[in-house]
Amino acid sequence: MIGSVIKAIEVMQAFTSSNPVFSLAELTRILPYPKTTIYTLLQTLESKGFVEKYENGKYSLGTAIIPLTQAVRINVQLRDRAAPLLRILSDYCHESVYLAIKDGDQCLYIYAIESSDRLLARSAIGEVGPMYCSSIGKAILSFMPENEVNSIIENEVLVKYTDNTITDPVVLRKELAEGRQKGFCLDNSEHEHDVYCIGAPIFNEHAEPIAACSISGTDVEMLSSKLVKFSAVLRYTAQEISRRMGFIPSRETMIWRDATNPFL
Repeated sequence: MIGSVIKAIEVMQAFTSSNPVFSLAELTRILPYPKTTIYTLLQTLESKGFVEKYENGKYSLGTAIIPLTQAVRINVQLRDRAAPLLRILSDYCHESVYLAIKDGDQCLYIYAIESSDRLLARSAIGEVGPMYCSSIGKAILSFMPENEVNSIIENEVLVKYTDNTITDPVVLRKELAEGRQKGFCLDNSEHEHDVYCIGAPIFNEHAEPIAACSISGTDVEMLSSKLVKFSAVLRYTAQEISRRMGFIPSRETMIWRDATNPFL
């Protein structure tokens, strides 16, 4: 653990709804650190907007806190609205199902239903992974603005995790274009050996790709004989999650219920 980070967090945690403003002397009395240490931490936090200093020399939490709390609220809202649909999807396909959000240039997994066949006996929740070699990441990339996609591809080292990992930017851009056209992307054992995935994007009310969900498993047939069926139910699930987040699909892109499909 990094001590200075813990101290900075404890400084911010000192501010509460009942005690929102403190002087340096007051913080020194309630925190177990020297006055100079607390002052340095306050200066650092103030420079990033996490702490605000008044003319009378007292401090309060700054406005930089607000976007973080908003992001947490949205992520919890997304998870809670997506979970029932993802459980239905998992029961239908009998494979692992994941939900991830865009976190900078990577994917952050915020919900998972793990299959008993998963190679690694661990939960993916809280894990961060690359976007360019996972179906869930490529699904988000496929619908992002071109300039943002180019920035990620050009600035990130495309590590070759397996023999199938795409590290050629030209090939990757072509696959993303195909994903945008089809509405889903594939991971042909590109991030983990012998793991195959299908991912579909989730949009917010502004039609921005904020997340994606995926079906993942060790059965290579997911990408061949089962692809039509699995991609259809996955896209429908992603669409319904998007609708619950305020997205209104156009009539041309709407995925309609199919009476012949037990999931839909």
